[in-house]
Amino acid sequence: MTTDDASPHLTWTDDDEPRSGRFGDVYFSRDDGLAETRAVFLQGCGLPEAWTDRQAFTVAELGFGTGLNIVALLDLWRRTRPVGGRLHIFSIEGFPLTAQEAARALSAWPELAEAAAPLIKAWPAATPGFHRIDLPMFDAVLDLAIGDAAWALTQWSGQADAWFLDGFSPALNPGMWSAEVLGGVAARSAPGARLATFTVAGAVRRGLAERGFVVDKRPGHGRKRERLEARLPGEAPPSPEPRVAVIGAGVAGAATVRALAALGARPVVFEAERPGAGASGFPVGLATPRLDVGDKGVAALYAQALERAGDLYDQTSDAVIATGVLQLAQAPRDLARFPKIAAQPVWPEGAMTVADAAAAEAWLGEPVSDGGLMMRDARVVRPTAVLEAWLDGAERHAGQVADLRREGDVWHLFDAQGRRLAEAETVVVAAGWGTASLLDQLSLSPVRGQADWVEATAAPAVAWGGYAAPTADGFLYGATHRRGDTSLDARDDDSAANLATLAARLPRLAARAGAGVRGRRAAVRATTADRLPVVGRVAEGLYVLGGLGSRGFCIAPLLAEHLAATILRRPSPLRVDLAARVSPDRSAIRPKPLAEPSSQAQD
Repeated sequence: MTTDDASPHLTWTDDDEPRSGRFGDVYFSRDDGLAETRAVFLQGCGLPEAWTDRQAFTVAELGFGTGLNIVALLDLWRRTRPVGGRLHIFSIEGFPLTAQEAARALSAWPELAEAAAPLIKAWPAATPGFHRIDLPMFDAVLDLAIGDAAWALTQWSGQADAWFLDGFSPALNPGMWSAEVLGGVAARSAPGARLATFTVAGAVRRGLAERGFVVDKRPGHGRKRERLEARLPGEAPPSPEPRVAVIGAGVAGAATVRALAALGARPVVFEAERPGAGASGFPVGLATPRLDVGDKGVAALYAQALERAGDLYDQTSDAVIATGVLQLAQAPRDLARFPKIAAQPVWPEGAMTVADAAAAEAWLGEPVSDGGLMMRDARVVRPTAVLEAWLDGAERHAGQVADLRREGDVWHLFDAQGRRLAEAETVVVAAGWGTASLLDQLSLSPVRGQADWVEATAAPAVAWGGYAAPTADGFLYGATHRRGDTSLDARDDDSAANLATLAARLPRLAARAGAGVRGRRAAVRATTADRLPVVGRVAEGLYVLGGLGSRGFCIAPLLAEHLAATILRRPSPLRVDLAARVSPDRSAIRPKPLAEPSSQAQD
């Protein structure tokens, strides 16, 4: 795939056809582009017959372009999908168009407007990496990878049932048809996968055949004499439908329930007291990313997490209290770091901007000595609204799970008195600090945090080591950070410390805090040695989502979708390299390998 950014990205022909300046070719013919898509790709992959009676079907594409193939696919799926079926789409694009450019291109076919409008409305940023687009009106989801095709194929965890190979021709864009790319396509194909493409180039035919595909030439469409269809031998395995028990109903547990339900599962939730009884139970939560200049993987992980969290919170009624958080310098070196963070390519344009002292003062309503970093897409959320919405419809049980034992293929859940609460093929432990007692083979540490809040005029969202955020009727500020402390009692000295921290940075806001009607609360967060979450398989049928620290409302939604995809063997929105960074198998989390349980496990 070429990366000649000096050539124009997109031009329009006299017939209003979109043309790539990089590759010197049109994306489609305005006269018969839709007919070609339907003939070459939809019919070429045996659609809609191939998804008959399938509860889950995955289509992958090389060359997202204007989105025409995907819109035509969604239109067909809308009209012919099986009852209860869910469509997963994965597409790769090296040089993405804007939503406005795609809308202009797709306007050539008014009959596709119903399918095109939701896609254009949710059009992702053009930043490198993976972007998830929800299309709930179609029971579909699209993961769009922005970047080199060979790289994207190594980073995707899915198995495609159908492939649309629609890059520009091998003569114009040889990188899209390389041996490396064709090998990635084969590696990411499910048994029985169908493949279609407009090209009959000999290198493509041979490359597919050498990788196990049965390749056939078919009559072409329009002026093209021939096209290719290919099939991988075998049959797609059935999708697993395990009974899943989720332990914990904070943001980690609720996000897991939402993600599983979105894939058609019906999890059972266990919570010792009530949703949000732990660290997710404060009046507000901040969805802010971990900022890292030196580690590109961490920066990419939290950029994707913030984008995904924002999308999901915006879709959740009454969840978002405010958008935008100002990060002030915690140490002098931060002032030099902020421009570097803002320049990282993982953030959408304008998402991270350096604010000078005047801009910071305008945001805060009081003078500050230095500026900061404006995190445009960070959010202040209402935890009760998030948890209620994401747990809605799930089977819920009160009672604290104190012990897990595996007998045969089933996990048994027991309370502290040894009473059996339930059994399930799959268990997800998402119990915050409570995860440590259930999964003692993982290295987690407690950090106690106390925050205070007042009824007063709302404050802007700001963080610097301490933080303040608007609530429904005032603002919250804090929080203490006591390592190794697991006490839940609210303390006067911690309230005094919070007020002093606020006064040292924002004295006018602290004066308002001192005059308001006060509330306070303490909770214990679970942290890891490398400050990264832990998500994935711990043992057969046993999974974890934890170690979120103070970033739970930012990172949990994305990681929960990765976890649900892992459990149900569906494509994950998380890149393979980033999934490895948060795996339970990394040395910072599990220094000693855990033997697989035989008849019983005490986790």
